[in-house]
Amino acid sequence: MHDMSERAVTISVVIPVYQAEACLHELHERLTSVLRTLGPDYEIVLVEDRGQDRSWEVIREIAGKDPRVKAARLSRNFGQHHAIAAGLDMCKGEWVVIMDCDLQDRPEEIPRLYEKALSGHDIVLARRAERQDGVVKRLFSKTFYAVLSYLTETRMDPSIGSFRIMSRKVVRELSKMHEQTRFFGGLVNWLGFSSTTVDVEHAPRMHGKTSYNLKKLVRLAVGAILAFSDKPLRLAVQLGFLISFLSMCFGVYAVITKLMHPSVQLGWTSLIVSIYFMGGLVIGVIGICGLYIGKIFEEVKRRPLYVIDEKINAD
Repeated sequence: MHDMSERAVTISVVIPVYQAEACLHELHERLTSVLRTLGPDYEIVLVEDRGQDRSWEVIREIAGKDPRVKAARLSRNFGQHHAIAAGLDMCKGEWVVIMDCDLQDRPEEIPRLYEKALSGHDIVLARRAERQDGVVKRLFSKTFYAVLSYLTETRMDPSIGSFRIMSRKVVRELSKMHEQTRFFGGLVNWLGFSSTTVDVEHAPRMHGKTSYNLKKLVRLAVGAILAFSDKPLRLAVQLGFLISFLSMCFGVYAVITKLMHPSVQLGWTSLIVSIYFMGGLVIGVIGICGLYIGKIFEEVKRRPLYVIDEKINAD
């Protein structure tokens, strides 16, 4: 058998791994069973995002037995989207599948994505016909994508996650994008290219629980909005003009009222409310500007997207 480094790779499967020791063996077995039906020239790229369990030890065991498994361990927890970037930089396949490690993205759906891609598409997205997540997560996801779609003025589908297949051309262009604030789906959408969707079955979570709590989801949402849209700033300007216009109208009303009814004394309540309202509005707008300035500060430092501590079966 030829060494994997000397062979052309047809399909790469890139998987960010975080605290998934319980399902890694099953993930490898099911992936291997599926990928063998598509040909011998495949690779599995596992990027361990420095979880607190034994995921890396399990990956080391799997990679020691299967040379088609490439693995990297990051030096600290950088986050799922940075781990995906590391995997994309490592993989060599002409077609690259991105999927989660928890087996909610079913490996058995990969042949359907691959077949659709070969019909003439650079990107094939797996659309989850019925999500198996909890009510709170589904509700937050729908809200997040609705707000993101509005602010970025692009359509975002909450039924589409990271699970997809992309051509080498897309991966090559994606690897040129070094934004620190990573939102994988948004970056791929920005690139364009020919894309389509395939409805897939979304499996229930078999092991553990999601690492995305409400705090992390809100942080991801804010980061994605700031990275892909300046609409909050434009809305702040529009709101400022609207309040100025309403203030002028109120001023005219107050003058007319005083001229027509000199004895009327306008109360302090409206004044105090206006002061607090305007004060809160000004602080909010300054805060929005501060968030954008903070993102600029992160970008100009030009730090690497990730740092790899250890590799297995990889250059």
